[in-house]
Amino acid sequence: MEKLRGTIQNDILKEYAARGTYIFPPAPSMRLITDIFRFCSERMPLFNTISISGYHIREAGSTAVQEVAFTIANGIAYVKAAIDAGLDVDTFASRLSFFFGSASEFFEEIAKFRAARRLWARIMRERFNSKDDRSCTMRFHTQTAGYTLTAQQPDNNIVRVTLQALQAVLGGTQSLHTNSRDEALSLPTEKSVQIALRTQQIIAHETAVADTIDPVAGSYFVESLTNEIERKALEYIEKIDRMGGAPVAIENGFMQREIHNSAYDFQTSVDNKDRIVVGVNEFSVDEEQQFDYLRVNPLAESEQIERLKKVKLHRKKSDIKHALSALKTAAEGDDNLMPLILIAVKAYATIGEICDVLREVFGEYKAPDIL
Repeated sequence: MEKLRGTIQNDILKEYAARGTYIFPPAPSMRLITDIFRFCSERMPLFNTISISGYHIREAGSTAVQEVAFTIANGIAYVKAAIDAGLDVDTFASRLSFFFGSASEFFEEIAKFRAARRLWARIMRERFNSKDDRSCTMRFHTQTAGYTLTAQQPDNNIVRVTLQALQAVLGGTQSLHTNSRDEALSLPTEKSVQIALRTQQIIAHETAVADTIDPVAGSYFVESLTNEIERKALEYIEKIDRMGGAPVAIENGFMQREIHNSAYDFQTSVDNKDRIVVGVNEFSVDEEQQFDYLRVNPLAESEQIERLKKVKLHRKKSDIKHALSALKTAAEGDDNLMPLILIAVKAYATIGEICDVLREVFGEYKAPDIL
C-alpha cells in the first residue's frame, strides 16, 4: 500500500486500516458484499448498500412463491455472511433494499409483496435478533414484468403495465419502474417511455391509491392468499436452510432447476391455451403491425471505444499499475476491498481491469448443469 503515490495518494487507506479487520473472513462469494456493508456502515451510513434482486428470478420463469423464497434466502445469506464477518446486524440491515417483479396475476402479486414484507420482518427479528425496527423493514423497488409483454399488438402492453404498476402500489412498493409498450420489440422509443412515465404519474396523482397504508388489508381473499404465499415461501427457505443456505442451493443447481421447471410449466400452459395471453394465443389479428422501432445509431459503439481510448491514453500508467497491484494484494488477504477499488477508480482504471484482478484471485462462477 505504501507504493501508492501521485494522484491516488490519500489518507483513505490509513484511516480505514485503523478501524480493524475481519473477525471471520467471509467466503470469496460473499467477500464484496461484506466489504461493502462494513465500508458503508462506517463511512456512508445513509447509503443504500445493495439491492437484493428477485426480478431476474421472476423473469427467468419462477412462480410468485419461488420469487419470494429465493430472494429472501439470498438476503439471509448476505446478512449471515456480514454477521460472521463481525458486523452487528443493526449497523447495516436498515440500508438493505429489495427488487421484485410485478407479473400479471393481480391479487397474487399484491399478496406476494405483503407476504415478503411480513416474512422478512419476522426473519430479521427472530433469526438475526435485530433490535432496530428499521432493520426489519423490507424496502423494495418494483419493476413491471418484462416477460409478460408481447410483440403482438404491443399497445396491449400499456394495459398490462398499468395493472402491474397498480398491484405494486397496493402491495406497498417504495419505488416503481413501468416498462414501455415496445420492450418486447426493441429498446423503447421516447414516446413509449413517456407513456410508461405517465402511467406512473396518473396512478400517483389521480387515483389516491398511494394515500393509504396497506389499502387491501382485511380482505379475506387477499389475507388468505398472503398467508398461503408466506407459508409456501417459508417451506422453500427451510429446505434451502437444510441444504446449507442459498450459496449451496445455487451451486448445486437447486434454485435453477425449480425455476426451469416452473418456466416450462408456464409455457406449456400458454401453448395448450390453459393460460390465455391476449393477442398471442387468443384474440389475435391478421393485419400487419406498424410500429416505430427505436433504431440505435451504429456509430455509438465506435464513438464510445474512441472515448475509452482517450481516457487510457491520458491516465497515469504507474498509478494504474500500483492501484491494481494493491487491489490484488488486498483480495488475496483480508483487507477491505472497497478503499482499494475507489483508489483504482480515481486512477481511471476501468471496470474491466478491476474485475480482471478480482477474477484472477477469486476465479469465475461456472453455472451448474441443471438438465
